[in-house]
Amino acid sequence: MAAPRSLVVDIGGGRPLEKDEEINVESPTGKTFKADRFPLSRWEFAAALGVFLLCSTGLLCIYLTMPAAELEMLKLPRSLADLRLLKDHLATYAQVYPAKFTLGYCSTYIFMQTFMIPGTIFMSLLAGALFGVVRGIFLVVFNATAGASSCYFLSKLIGKPIVSWLWPEKLRYFQGEIAKRREKLLNYMLFLRVTPTLPNLFINLASPIVDIPFHTFFLATVIGLIPASYITVRAGLALGDLKSVKDLYDFKTLALLFLIGSLLLIPTLLKRKRIYE
Repeated sequence: MAAPRSLVVDIGGGRPLEKDEEINVESPTGKTFKADRFPLSRWEFAAALGVFLLCSTGLLCIYLTMPAAELEMLKLPRSLADLRLLKDHLATYAQVYPAKFTLGYCSTYIFMQTFMIPGTIFMSLLAGALFGVVRGIFLVVFNATAGASSCYFLSKLIGKPIVSWLWPEKLRYFQGEIAKRREKLLNYMLFLRVTPTLPNLFINLASPIVDIPFHTFFLATVIGLIPASYITVRAGLALGDLKSVKDLYDFKTLALLFLIGSLLLIPTLLKRKRIYE
């Protein structure tokens, strides 16, 4: 969805943006930055690095305490071929050590989601292949929500300069759409989560910047990710038949997701109609 370039953005109750709230103008520390400069101040970079190292250390400790395995095979999959090899390697391991394997899987998924590391769709497919549909959906939704929530709070701390630097027009558009839908914000957030209108990465990072309350963000994430998680986890059951990740979202699947999302917007549309009447 392209962002209109001439959009005038209001916040909440119609208050215009002030100087320190303008997109791509000032960072949370009050320092002006430009698009061609690194967007974080020293303390922001130190905070992000500290959180990253803390999570990395915790993840490393989990792997070091797990039973011995062929460590050269334990790598993040970057293709379906990598995923099939990893699934074959981990199948017996997951059955023999279910608790430790589940802990390692969840820690890896949450870490990737928190720090925006590509490849979580392969982790979702792996959940279907190793855990089955019901347990796989539960784990994927839990991990995706936990990682998205961590990303939300990390962005609240240091995210504004990064998002403004990477997606200034998209952030301006998103802020305008949120301002128009404050009274039915949960319905709109559910629509965004169910449909691929905006990338989940952008939603996770931009939500605290445009003042979406965490409880709204959390509920929309938990509920809205279920349809896509079901599609991905179910596809993991037939991993050998899957030729491309693009096959997960064909025309029929996308149409179904947008139909579900449109139904979620009905309360918002009805309220707007009553206002105009």
